[in-house]
Amino acid sequence: MTPRTGESESLQAPPREQWSGQLGFLMAAIGSAIGLGNIWRFPGVAYANGGGAFIVPYVIALLAAGLPILFLDYALGHRFRGSPPAVFRRMSTKLEWLGWFQVFICFVIMTYYAVVVAWSLRYMFFSFTIAWGDDAGGFFMHYIGADQLETEVSYSPAVIAGVAVPLLFVWAFGLVVTALGVSGGVEKANKVFLPLLVLMFAALVVRALMLPGAGEGLNALFTPKWSALLDYKVWMAALGQIFFSLSVGFGIMLTYASYLQRRRSNLVGTGLVAGFANSSFELFAGIGVFATLGFMAHTQGVGLSDMKITGPSLSFITFPTVIAQMPGGALFGVLFFASFAMAGLTSFISIIQVVAAGVGEKLGLAPKPASLVVGIPAAVLSFVLFATSSGLPDLDVVDAFINNIGVVASAIIMCVAVVWGLRRTRLLQDHLNAVSESRMIGLWWRVLVGVVVPVLLGYMFLQTLWTYLSEGYETYSNGFVMVFGWGMLLMVALCTAIMTLIPWKTPVDEFEPLELETDSKEEG
Repeated sequence: MTPRTGESESLQAPPREQWSGQLGFLMAAIGSAIGLGNIWRFPGVAYANGGGAFIVPYVIALLAAGLPILFLDYALGHRFRGSPPAVFRRMSTKLEWLGWFQVFICFVIMTYYAVVVAWSLRYMFFSFTIAWGDDAGGFFMHYIGADQLETEVSYSPAVIAGVAVPLLFVWAFGLVVTALGVSGGVEKANKVFLPLLVLMFAALVVRALMLPGAGEGLNALFTPKWSALLDYKVWMAALGQIFFSLSVGFGIMLTYASYLQRRRSNLVGTGLVAGFANSSFELFAGIGVFATLGFMAHTQGVGLSDMKITGPSLSFITFPTVIAQMPGGALFGVLFFASFAMAGLTSFISIIQVVAAGVGEKLGLAPKPASLVVGIPAAVLSFVLFATSSGLPDLDVVDAFINNIGVVASAIIMCVAVVWGLRRTRLLQDHLNAVSESRMIGLWWRVLVGVVVPVLLGYMFLQTLWTYLSEGYETYSNGFVMVFGWGMLLMVALCTAIMTLIPWKTPVDEFEPLELETDSKEEG
């Protein structure tokens, strides 16, 4: 690629980083997909939506929505070779804003995601002595400072030192890894942490299965409630779980695919492996979680329905309670929270990479300065908003609005714009087939991406939007939700507009896409 006549040599885009090979990309993709939600979200969602019967809509959602959007992300990133803003601008200058919308969604997510990883790291050390004793709930609320809040939740600026210290480590780790680059940092980190995560979690699951009452826990998870399949909410829950756990639709997989070598990259095969590996780990996590909860129910003589089986309560209250009661609980606790932290760290660096890549390409920055430019303000926001005594409710509201409104809207707009606005699906279909070992992408994929996924996500989006507008969110005051829910979305929108208007420091519009022999004429 050469600059236009009269353009300075300094404006040439630097050579794009690449993964060392297919394995490096695959492990990074799996590491991004396997995160905190796999461990604390899937078991509760499955249990509440039909138990064993939930596997049916879950697998259908994976095949009909999760994998098709994953392939779309892969195709966009690999063909147009850039971060989300660069990719969408290269498709149409009117669509660059969508890329920045995805970037700033990731920016917000990484500010609070880091805090949960910090909690898990601290709890790994708490586990050595089972520091919470017989009151895991009171200990957790005191640790994060939530016991200092008034009855009506409001923002508190008081930073909690016990949270701030591990949070500082999490941010330092994330920024160092992304500053080292794709192959030198992100890929190497995943090659170390992903195998460790699987080994430690496997040891944890084996130990859980040996506990008295484990069988009752597994029966609760896998006993099918077939009547649940007649409830549309169960199907929407399956769609939501697949969508959020695969990290699709908001720039992560698109960015990762852009670092693959230009030709034989086997996008389809890699996508299938990553998708099924993610779902397999979720089922694996469900077995470990419910075996452990079965032991707790057996010990306390209570039913599983009386326990918190999802969210922070599962990881930081229910599990510590079990750890305190079981033989060898300290080792179990260390394994659980170390696994939890590693799952979080591999996902955390993938989120930072999206933001650093977008800003770096726009401003012409190398990986190191780009990581600092995006990481320092994000870290400051992370400490100010989520390392305080109101951090848990702040996180709860921001997470709900960013994911259920922002991420879902991003995926819907991406599908509609690519399929119906730009009419590029046949071009992307041919690209996927040309660089993959199998040519299985066809009309079925275009129908799913262009019709089925937008309709299903659109219904979920409108339902959630109406609920938030008419009923608010949970029991939080309207003012609190306005600031941390709608206010955060407004901040994303404003940052999106600003970055879209800033001129590019690299010649992004001169990009020459990879031409393949099987390329079709663009539709329309």
